[in-house]
Amino acid sequence: MNASSRAMTSAEPNVTPMIDVLLVLLIVFMTALMGIHKTIDVQLPQACTGACTGADQIVLEILPGPVYRINQRVVPSARLLAELTDIYRARPEKIIEIAGHPGVRYDQIVAAMDAAKSAGVRAIAIAPKTSHPIEVISAGAHL
Repeated sequence: MNASSRAMTSAEPNVTPMIDVLLVLLIVFMTALMGIHKTIDVQLPQACTGACTGADQIVLEILPGPVYRINQRVVPSARLLAELTDIYRARPEKIIEIAGHPGVRYDQIVAAMDAAKSAGVRAIAIAPKTSHPIEVISAGAHL
């Protein structure tokens, strides 16, 4: 080698192999992340046309505390699975509507959905939002 060829060599590191390794790791992590993703299958209720009685519907309300109500009947959290199992044992339609109070934590709703699935429910519907009063204001309260 002569003196002119030594002066042309560069002291910068070659980053191309490092970028290749980073891209391969990115692809590996992206494909691994797709396999980890969990979903909950739900069916949204259809709009009611005509006369809707709702007599055969089961609505599970989740209130803060956690307090559960099945068709307006209060059920303790320890008895939720047993009550749902009794209800769905003889029912041909295994559909339930879940209605969550605005102050309820997400994990309480998921726990109620898990209890419903364990009781034999095949389809979970999210109850449409209604205009229920959240707090009852006493007559003597000042606004």
